[in-house]
Amino acid sequence: MGWSRFRRLGAVLVLAAGVGLVPVTSAAAAQTACEDVQVPVTVGLVEHSMYGRLCVPPGARTVQVLVPGGTYSSAYWDIGYAPETRSYRQALNRAGIATIAVDRLGSGRSSKALSALVTVSANATAVHAVIQSLRPRFDRVVLVGHSIGSAVATMEAVSYRDVDGVVITGLSHQINLPGAVPVFASLGPTLLDPVLKDRGLNLGYLTTIPGTRYASFHTPGATEPGALAFDEATKDVVTLTETVDTVLIGSLIPLSRQITVPVMLVMGGGDGNFCGPPLGADCSSNEALRLSEGRFYAPEARLRTHVVPGYGHSLNFSANAPDFHRAVVEWTNGIG
Repeated sequence: MGWSRFRRLGAVLVLAAGVGLVPVTSAAAAQTACEDVQVPVTVGLVEHSMYGRLCVPPGARTVQVLVPGGTYSSAYWDIGYAPETRSYRQALNRAGIATIAVDRLGSGRSSKALSALVTVSANATAVHAVIQSLRPRFDRVVLVGHSIGSAVATMEAVSYRDVDGVVITGLSHQINLPGAVPVFASLGPTLLDPVLKDRGLNLGYLTTIPGTRYASFHTPGATEPGALAFDEATKDVVTLTETVDTVLIGSLIPLSRQITVPVMLVMGGGDGNFCGPPLGADCSSNEALRLSEGRFYAPEARLRTHVVPGYGHSLNFSANAPDFHRAVVEWTNGIG
């Protein structure tokens, strides 16, 4: 996701999250039971809710909470085109690990608050409510983020210390501005988008201009037309406040040093937003990434890294996504 240099001039946020999941509606995948859930939250003194899709294989005692990045919804974790390769959700469920893929506040099937109130902090508090609700049912909770969702995961883990592990994907502490600025330039107000304009969101909500998603999120990777069509059809929104927060958390205020549970970091080797010269992290190999990003994590994180070779920002669309999924399963099963 591209980042803005605009600064937010203060927004008053009062957010208190409820702790109950309210149902709305494997370890074989065919036996996995899925249901839609809503988490009640209060944003700016107004009641809202965070949507999630909870999928539980038989006997699962570990659950991953999946937080998507900007202009993505929970669909990022369960890609409908060639899901046997690209669906992170299905891969984890086949391995016996439960998942709940959420929509960030303001996106997908979550409530649409005033954009100035949809911050990384607000989303972290809402995700905390999800985790509280899952704890009685599961022994271990692992928090997984992508891009802005990784900033949410970092803030949640540091603020509440209620997870057993954190997986950061698509977010390094070294933003490669020459690559990231054009991505931000590809964003426009949701009110002007031919598909999303009917949501009636205010000007603080942004989405990608039609036809720009490959250049922003997939280059230099090879992606089939059907996969790109799915990405375009399921694109969502991001707020300006979320992007500013992510820059601050990642670059200026590296909260990740305060994470005291195991951390896995996954990056695309060709992610021009965060990797490569002149300013990005070294994503040329697993070890290079560990050396490049290790100083931003505490020793207790026992940082493990994985690079998806030859792909850009949105890793689940890569032909090498199964290797990434297997690496996360192995790491999750080994964190104790």
